Amino acid sequence: MYDELIASSRVLLGPGPSEANARVLKAMTTPMLGYLDAEFVKIMDDTVALLRRVFGTENSLTLPVSGTGTAGMEAALANLIEPDDSVVVGVCGYFGARIADIAARCGANVTTVEAEWGKHIPTEKIAKAVAKVSNPKLVALVHGETSTGILQPLTEAVEIAHENGALFLADCVTSLGGQPVDLDIRGIDVAYSCTQKCLACPPGLSPISFSERAVEVIRNRKTPIQSFYLDMTLLENYWHAKKRGYHHTVSMSLIYALREGLRVILEEGLAARYERHERNALALLAGAEAIGLQPAAEEGYRAPMLTTLRIPDGIDDATIRGRLITDYGIEIGGGLGIFAGKAWRVGLMGDSSNERNVMLFLNALEKLLIEFGHSVKLGTAVQAAAQAYSD
Repeated sequence: MYDELIASSRVLLGPGPSEANARVLKAMTTPMLGYLDAEFVKIMDDTVALLRRVFGTENSLTLPVSGTGTAGMEAALANLIEPDDSVVVGVCGYFGARIADIAARCGANVTTVEAEWGKHIPTEKIAKAVAKVSNPKLVALVHGETSTGILQPLTEAVEIAHENGALFLADCVTSLGGQPVDLDIRGIDVAYSCTQKCLACPPGLSPISFSERAVEVIRNRKTPIQSFYLDMTLLENYWHAKKRGYHHTVSMSLIYALREGLRVILEEGLAARYERHERNALALLAGAEAIGLQPAAEEGYRAPMLTTLRIPDGIDDATIRGRLITDYGIEIGGGLGIFAGKAWRVGLMGDSSNERNVMLFLNALEKLLIEFGHSVKLGTAVQAAAQAYSD
C-alpha cells in the first residue's frame, strides 16, 4: 500500500529547477483536451506568440519541444547538421562540451574553442578558430554556462559566424527569461532553452526558435533528419500548418503551464525582470564576498541567474549542502566536472530570484560555516547584502 504523494517544500536555489510560479501550478490543473481540439490549438498558438516575445523574435518556426533543455539542444543540432559538416563549438564548461558531443554524434567534424572553466571565451579566439575551418556550417556557444556561471557575449560571435557563411546557435537554457537573448537583434539562427529555470515553470519542455535562414538549411538537407521525434519539418506541421497533422501527443499540462508562465513574465515586463535578476545576484555576491567566499566566474562575465562560489578550504561540500536542506529546507547545487567538490552553484532564477531568498540563504550558510570553523562574524553576510540593496 502506498501513501498519498506528499513532497517536502524546498527553497530551490540550485541550477534548476527553480520555484514554479503559483499561477503556473494552477494552470496545470486545467482539464485535458484533445491534441487537435480547436481550443487546444488556440492555446498552442498563444504559447508560440508569447515565446516569440520572450525570445525577441518573429521567427515562424518557434515552438516548445517535448523534452528538457537537452532535447532542445539535440533538436537544434540534429536538424541542422549532416554528416561531415564542419561545426565550431565554444567550450568553457560542461554544457559546451555536451554540444560538441551531440554534434559529433550527428556526424559533424567538430572543432572546439576552449577556455578555462570559470572564464569566458574571447571573441578573438572564436574568430581565429572559425577562420581556420573550411566551409563551417555552424558556430555554437552557450549563453549562460550552468556549470560555471559564465555569461558568454554573443553579438560579435554571431557576426563572425555569418561573415564565414555559418549559422549561429545559442544555448539559452539558463538565460531565457533572466537575461536578454534578443534573437532578431543579434541575428541568432537557432536558440533553445528550458522551462524550469528562469521561466519559472516545471521541467519538460524546451522552447526553440529557428531563423528563416536556418529553416532553409533544414529544407535543403541532402540526408534525412536522424530523429523522427525531433524532426522540425514534422513538428512544424503540427504546430504551424493551416491543417494541423498529428506527430506525437504533447503534454497539455506543461503547455498550459508554459503559456501562463510566459504571461507572468510579460506582465512583470522583460526589462524589470532582467533588472530584478541583476539586483539580487549583486546582493548575493556582496554577502558572499563579505564572509570570504570568492566567485568562481570571471569578473565582468558573471551570469546573474547563477552564481558559482568557491568552497573555502576545510569545508566539506556535501555536508554543507546536506545541512542546508535538512536544517533550512534550502537546496543549492554542487559543482560539475572539475568544479565538483570545489564550488557551489547558487541559482537565483525566475521566481526564486528575490530578496527574501538571498537573505535566507546567506544567513543559513553563514551559520553553518561558523559551525564548521570558518572565521566570520555572525550577521556579516546579511548586512553586506542589505547594503547592496540600498546602494
